[in-house]
Amino acid sequence: MIIAVDISGSMGTEDLILDNKQTTRLSAVKKVVNDFIDGRVGDRIGLILFGTKAYLNAPLTFDLTTVKQFLNESPIGIAGGKTALGDAIGLATKRLVQQSKGDRILILLTDGANNTGRVAPLKAAQLASQADIRIHTIGVGSTTLQLPGLFARRLVNPSTNLDENTLEQIAQLTGGQYYRAENT
Repeated sequence: MIIAVDISGSMGTEDLILDNKQTTRLSAVKKVVNDFIDGRVGDRIGLILFGTKAYLNAPLTFDLTTVKQFLNESPIGIAGGKTALGDAIGLATKRLVQQSKGDRILILLTDGANNTGRVAPLKAAQLASQADIRIHTIGVGSTTLQLPGLFARRLVNPSTNLDENTLEQIAQLTGGQYYRAENT
């Protein structure tokens, strides 16, 4: 299994609650992914971080402590400020296709829409599907955020750039599921 985490600039949006405090999307994702990894016994997990570019941060390994450490040390924007969903899927496919047949899974967490990269997300998902890779997509971010105004607080939707339609199609093409994460 590979976990691909969006670390683009928008993951710095503080619209989620963690330990009763408002926090960034990336901080919430780190907490939830750490808990998920803690529950995996006997699985090899790899980590891809992506923004403008996608990088293999940890190859598939049984050393889950190191995977968590690499995730926890990843700062917002280190891979660039944009979102290359297709490139992240392509890189994961390249790594997973080298593995023997069986459960080949990619978990993709993002708060945005593909706005850069060499490979279109749906094309990458088709290639992943042909390689028997199942992709579960998770759209991260609250649907409401209170901002201070001149006379009163106002509510905005900080997730207007989340491309849920594409994330749903990616999951559907590969036999995965799409999940909407508005909170931890």
